[in-house]
Amino acid sequence: MALIDGLRRQMRSVIQWDDPAPEVLFARWTDNGDEIKNASKLIVGPGQGCIFVYEGKVEAVIEQECLVDLKTENVPFWTTVSKFMQLFVSEHKVGIHYCRMAKVLDQKWGTASPVRYDDPKYGLPVGLSAYGNYSFRIRDPRWFFVNVVGGAALFTVEDFRRVMNDRIVQPLADHLAEARHSYAEIDAQREEIAAGMQRRLGADFRQLGFEITDFRIEGTGFDAETVRRIGRIADLSAEARAAGAAGLDYARVQQLEAMREAARNEGGGAGVGMGLGAGLGFGQMMAGAMGGAGAAPAPAAGDAAARLEQLGKLRAAQLISEEEFLAKKKEILDRL
Repeated sequence: MALIDGLRRQMRSVIQWDDPAPEVLFARWTDNGDEIKNASKLIVGPGQGCIFVYEGKVEAVIEQECLVDLKTENVPFWTTVSKFMQLFVSEHKVGIHYCRMAKVLDQKWGTASPVRYDDPKYGLPVGLSAYGNYSFRIRDPRWFFVNVVGGAALFTVEDFRRVMNDRIVQPLADHLAEARHSYAEIDAQREEIAAGMQRRLGADFRQLGFEITDFRIEGTGFDAETVRRIGRIADLSAEARAAGAAGLDYARVQQLEAMREAARNEGGGAGVGMGLGAGLGFGQMMAGAMGGAGAAPAPAAGDAAARLEQLGKLRAAQLISEEEFLAKKKEILDRL
C-alpha cells in the first residue's frame, strides 16, 4: 500500500473539489500531497473558486469554472530522485485551496444581549432584542484567504458566522438611535430597519472580503423591565380613554378611584377610621362629580336626569361599583 501511494505521488494529478460539504467555505486539497507534478490538471466547478499557492506565495486566484494546466518545477520521478540531499523532498510545494463562490443562504443571527436606547416618544429606556437571517457570498477570496483564513486547511461557515454575529449589535444600536423608532413602531418598521442594517453591515462584510446579499429581521422582543413599563403606559392610556368616553377629566377619575380604594380599606382600627373618612370624602366627591354638594337642596327633574346619566357613565367606565351606582341613584331619586 505504501508503495502504491509513493508511486501515485510521482504521477500527474487531476485535481477537483468533489461534493463539497455545504458548511465549508475554504478547504485545502490534500489527496496527493503538496508536491504537485508539472502539467497536472486543475478542475474548478460551478460555484467554486480556487487559490493556487506555489512556493509559499499566492500565484493565482480562480473565480470561475474552468480547466487549468498547472506548471510547477516538479517533474515526475526525476525531481524526487534529484533531491537526494533533501531526503527526496522537493521545495516546490503547492497548495490548492478551494473556496465556495456560490451564495451561502439562511444564516441565523441574534442579539446576545438587549440593544438599549431611549424611546423618542415616551422618553423611557428600552431594551430591544432581535433575531433573523442573512445571506452572503465571497467577494474577494484572496484578501480573506491571506488575512483571515491564513492558509488553514479548513474554514467553515460557522467560523465566519461567529465573526459576523459579534459585529451586528453595534450597527443595530446605531441605526435605532438615528432612526428614533418608538417601541410601538418597531414591528411595523422591521423591513426599513433591516434595509438600514444591510447598508451598515455591508461595510463590515466588504472589509472581510464578503458581500451581504440579503438581511432579514424575523422577530423582536423587549426585556422584562421594558415590558413592565410598556404595560403601565398601556394601562394608563386605556384608563384615560375610558374617562374621556364617560365625559370625565382623567385627573378627577384618578381622585375618585383613590378615594374609593381608601373607603374599601377595612384593615385594623386605623384602617376603619381611614375608611370612614375616605368614604365620606368619596361621597362628597361623587356629589361634586354629579354637580352638587353634600347638603344641597333637591335637584330639579332635568338636573336629576343629567346626574343619573353621568352616574351611568361612571358605572360603564367601571369607576364605581353596581352597589355604589344603585345607592347614589336612590339618593338622587329620593331627593326629587
